[in-house]
Amino acid sequence: MTTERYNPRASEPRWQTAWNEAKLFETQTDAPGEKYYVLEMFPYPSGRIHMGHVRNYAMGDVVARYRRAKGFNVLHPMGWDAFGMPAENAAMQNKVHPREWTYQNIATMRGQLKSMGLSLDWSREFATCDVEYYHRQQMLFLDFLAKGLAYRKKSKVNWDPVDMTVLANEQVIDGKGWRSGADVEQRELTQWFFRITDFADDLLSALDHLPGWPEKVRLMQKNWIGKSEGLLVRWALDAATKPEGIDDVTVFTTRPDTLFGASFVAVAADHPLAARAAETNPELQTFIAECRRQGTSAAALETAEKKGMPTGISVTHPFDPEWKLPVYVANFVLMDYGTGAVFGCPAHDQRDLDFARKYDLPVRAVVLPQGADAETFDVGTEAYVGDGTICRSDFLDGLSPDAAFDAVAERLEATTLNGRPQAERQVNFRLRDWGISRQRYWGCPIPVLHCEACGVVPEARENLPVKLPDDIDFEKPGNPLDRHPTWRDATCPQCGGTAKRETDTMDTFVDSSWYFARFTAPQAHEPTDPQAANAWLPVDQYIGGIEHAILHLLYSRFFVRAMRECGHVALDEPFKGLFTQGMVVHETYRDGREWVAPVDVAITEGEGTRTATRLSTGSAIEIGGIEKMSKSKKNVVDPDDIIASYGADTARWFMLSDSPPDRDVIWTEAGVEGAHRFVQRLWRLVSETAPRIAGADASPQSEDEAVLTIRRAAHRAAAGVADDIERLGFNKAVARIYELVNTLAASVSGVSADSDPALKAAAREALTILVRLIAPMMPHLAEECWTTLGMDGLAAAAPWPDVDPALLKDDSITMPVQINGKKRGDLTVPASAGKPDIEQAALALDVVQAALAGNSPKRVVVVPGRIVNVVL
Repeated sequence: MTTERYNPRASEPRWQTAWNEAKLFETQTDAPGEKYYVLEMFPYPSGRIHMGHVRNYAMGDVVARYRRAKGFNVLHPMGWDAFGMPAENAAMQNKVHPREWTYQNIATMRGQLKSMGLSLDWSREFATCDVEYYHRQQMLFLDFLAKGLAYRKKSKVNWDPVDMTVLANEQVIDGKGWRSGADVEQRELTQWFFRITDFADDLLSALDHLPGWPEKVRLMQKNWIGKSEGLLVRWALDAATKPEGIDDVTVFTTRPDTLFGASFVAVAADHPLAARAAETNPELQTFIAECRRQGTSAAALETAEKKGMPTGISVTHPFDPEWKLPVYVANFVLMDYGTGAVFGCPAHDQRDLDFARKYDLPVRAVVLPQGADAETFDVGTEAYVGDGTICRSDFLDGLSPDAAFDAVAERLEATTLNGRPQAERQVNFRLRDWGISRQRYWGCPIPVLHCEACGVVPEARENLPVKLPDDIDFEKPGNPLDRHPTWRDATCPQCGGTAKRETDTMDTFVDSSWYFARFTAPQAHEPTDPQAANAWLPVDQYIGGIEHAILHLLYSRFFVRAMRECGHVALDEPFKGLFTQGMVVHETYRDGREWVAPVDVAITEGEGTRTATRLSTGSAIEIGGIEKMSKSKKNVVDPDDIIASYGADTARWFMLSDSPPDRDVIWTEAGVEGAHRFVQRLWRLVSETAPRIAGADASPQSEDEAVLTIRRAAHRAAAGVADDIERLGFNKAVARIYELVNTLAASVSGVSADSDPALKAAAREALTILVRLIAPMMPHLAEECWTTLGMDGLAAAAPWPDVDPALLKDDSITMPVQINGKKRGDLTVPASAGKPDIEQAALALDVVQAALAGNSPKRVVVVPGRIVNVVL
């Protein structure tokens, strides 16, 4: 008997409606079951979802559906990271208001996500541009301000002259704005900051207590926080060259053991010493201006050509008054790290070596590698940065670098320079306070006022929210809030006088740094309902891209600490478990200089060859490399097209099955078609078997081998798939399900309505287990199969299969057999066999009999379940 093909276009909308009507995925905090909070990083509403979204949200949905089936009370919400420059750019380009553009995109993407059949609690949905959301964000800002965790200061910033806004360091790519591509400049602006550095030590040390995070992410965060223990060393300025009123320069170093290898001191372009030197040096003034046009990010400093200019000032070596070193202004020194001054030891730092070679400065090796000759050791184009013994360093000779560090510290701490110790130990962090000011309209307004009488004044809490005005002009670049005729006008809550509103809005990273807490009580008047937040948080499983491994996660970790200080939550970390999935990649195709979309390409496979033809023109085109899907290279696949052609379950199944989830998945038409064939095969297995086992007992009771074969396969698959999902090994779970389907296709093909009741019962049990195993991955197909098998209720509400431990045990085991310690064969015996039986069976093997040649063994060593060793 054949059945109709499974039709996802008819099935999937029907089951989505059934879930919605049952409110199956709406979560109540006080519902029974242990809590489980699963969250994927929420999307930016750019217009349409892409296959990366499909993969990300399919993974999270598998976890959510599995945990519900295991009896957990699951929270699985969705929202939109909706503020930011793209909306303003769209407003300027398309003459549409950012709000309209954003909410239109949200509506489109919401529909796309719903078509995937995700088990999301849509009742908790919000967008960060909703007034209700940014109202609470403004509350948090005022709380942080009251606690001293928010403050205002002048700061050097990355300025995008096209987008006319401040950029975070990470938004400067190769010295250019990440969206505009314009050369970034350095400007000094008065900015708002969050005092993340107050928590630097805690943020660093707590990483060791996050076992559910990938080690690579923890390492990236440790490096970003960048704790370094070093020495502040004061260098006296040479009296003959020093500017009036400045007697010394302080350098922070982590390598005081290499002081005798110093050849120069370098200061930042904004260092007071640089400013004084430039007063009478126009060439230096020009160089300083050039430095200020360079981005301030670590990446910009690493990739930029290392440049410097002498100031004409010299310093005296701390241990030798006759030793003078030149002072340079260098583009790789930042004023806001350490003291804005470094000393260069070229032999043992690659950056310093490159600089020294460029400007013909001395290179003196003072750390001797093990086995090297102190008389002849030198460095060429590569600095020696390894361990060794200090040499050519006066009283430090023969010491290890650590011992030399202490020796230098002790001697300089006991010496004074201009009335102060010449050195002191200090711990520095690479981490800087978080500048949150952005000069744009489409962001959360910073709720402060500027009053001539009172200065900078926080807006009164009862006057919140400070709403964005609707009547905005985007005809000119820059922040439209500055140009609004009335929005800035306000009343000072302290003196009642006239005041002006702050026109900077918050960095969008702020919006995404606490949304996970708001999801726990999205209707609460305060930013959180502490009882709900503390019940749900931390997020048990957070899923998102590795590109957010540093800033988003670090800022979120800061936020929970700051919110804890203000009484909004009582926890230390936002995310208990973290998983970073790989990207979705695809071949690229080119017709000359033009990129061609996959839908316009036909691939022909030959013997060891692949050729591509452009469908619209019939011309041969070039097959390029496999790269991340991107609009610029047109190698994107629209999820809507896949869902329309194959169904959401096929797209989900392929995304879960093709590769380990932490690696990139290569999207291929052949792979999708293979997934779709499996969907149809599984449907045939269930739909064709269901009539033959209708009415079968749900609890098979038989020791018949055919029955046990079916039951063992199903129960072992259930146990294995559960273990795989809990380890986020989705591709392994898929492989087990393939194996189970193969076994059942062979085992139940002969089952008929007249078969032994126990065999029919085993087939029914196995198929209902199979359906529950696919339910987290292919939920629509699972519902169709569930109904076809005559089961009550919805598969999405069915519990995970109970596993019989007895069916997980092997009836037999295979052990290696050694002769005099070398493997000579294998022995298969019943799992219950004791040592005497195992020994007897081993001695009966032909290979053992041949080796004994009629003699008795000296001894036989049997380790049940492990090994047999026959000693001749």
